[in-house]
Amino acid sequence: MRQILFALVIGVIGTGVLVRLGLWQLERLDWKEAMIAEAAAMMAEAPVALPPQPDPARDRYRPVTVAGSFTQDEAHVLTSTRDQGPGYRIITSFVTEDGRRIMIDRGYVPETARKTLRPGHAASITGNLNWPDDMTSSTPAPDTAANLWFGRDVEAMAAYLGTEKVMVIASADTGDGVTVQPATAAFRNDHLGYAVTWFGLALVWAGMTLYWLWRIRARKV
Repeated sequence: MRQILFALVIGVIGTGVLVRLGLWQLERLDWKEAMIAEAAAMMAEAPVALPPQPDPARDRYRPVTVAGSFTQDEAHVLTSTRDQGPGYRIITSFVTEDGRRIMIDRGYVPETARKTLRPGHAASITGNLNWPDDMTSSTPAPDTAANLWFGRDVEAMAAYLGTEKVMVIASADTGDGVTVQPATAAFRNDHLGYAVTWFGLALVWAGMTLYWLWRIRARKV
């Protein structure tokens, strides 16, 4: 009897924990989908003037229009596209008409165009404020001597280019052979898959518990 009770306790607790983890992932799925919907709604708004002090939490994905001039100061971020292969994102410092210095993510150039001269010129840019989360614990540190970056680190790039910690991802062509790559409301969303995994493990745990109970009873017969 003690063996049966022990098996039942282990089975119920284990199954309950795994089911709770699955339910938690479903809660996270709802939260992530709400975040994606909020970002998509923000991106659909009409462009506004650049806020005096953009906030990463409040203004991420906000459409803005800025007028001013590109400088020749750039940061080159290693990237790749499905159609064009490896290349670089061109992040350029931009001086607004009221004297602010910010960053514009102009888009993609192939490897062969990395060192092509892109002279500074006046421009009016429409795009989306963003603080990209490209960086992870495994992302290499930038080689600033070679101006080679492996992710868009807004804080580090701002220090390198001497700008505010503000980046606008252009949504329309900025010229100079740079292919625009507009911002997207992209969030990693694997919660449904995790939930299915936890519920599957709960079923396996419950099945193993039933088999364990059957083995206990079989030994006693």
